[in-house]
Amino acid sequence: MKSAVVQLPGLNRDRDMIAALTKISGQAPLTIWQTETEIPDVDLIVIPGGFSYGDYLRCGAIAARMPVMQAIREKADKGVKVMGVCNGFQILLEAGMLPGALMRNASLKFVCREVKLEVVNAETDFTRAYEKGQIIRSPVAHHDGNYFADAETLARIEGEGQVLFRYTPETNPNGSINHIAGLMNAKGNVLGMMPHPENLIEAAHGGSDGKGIFASALDVIAA
Repeated sequence: MKSAVVQLPGLNRDRDMIAALTKISGQAPLTIWQTETEIPDVDLIVIPGGFSYGDYLRCGAIAARMPVMQAIREKADKGVKVMGVCNGFQILLEAGMLPGALMRNASLKFVCREVKLEVVNAETDFTRAYEKGQIIRSPVAHHDGNYFADAETLARIEGEGQVLFRYTPETNPNGSINHIAGLMNAKGNVLGMMPHPENLIEAAHGGSDGKGIFASALDVIAA
């Protein structure tokens, strides 16, 4: 399956994401620059982490208004899978493609460490490689990862199975409500998550817990 990685000024995890997608799928993803208004036919579009536009205004606020985001929205409306990691998650929220918001970490400090995640919903295009309730490891590196949603939105996303990953309580790095680490849209084809699964996909990383997310999305679980 074909994939693409979005590149924006300040995003610095694009090479990590390109390497992960290449290793897992066997073919290098396309790269898409911020000014693109049309995206070739692909099965998965990934917005990687970093500090788009220096995180001015709000994290992801400027990037969410670049021409490429309208093209991504159009692809998502047609069913193409979209994944945003860390700053990519922030961009998807700012673009209105996912519900809720990300605030400053409860500690008001940048957090860079490994956490544990519970797989809440294993019946999605992003989690089929896992089992419900499975605990996986993943690195995090962010300052604004404290997920929040109003009571009505929170009840809806929890009730409709949109929460895919939850920090284990003892490793929650940012104070996210309900320990939410990753969620998808109602349609099930857009995923946003703060942890960096691309940095734990092979033995050289110290483990391969994150590989299942990409294997699921790229439909190469048996590979």
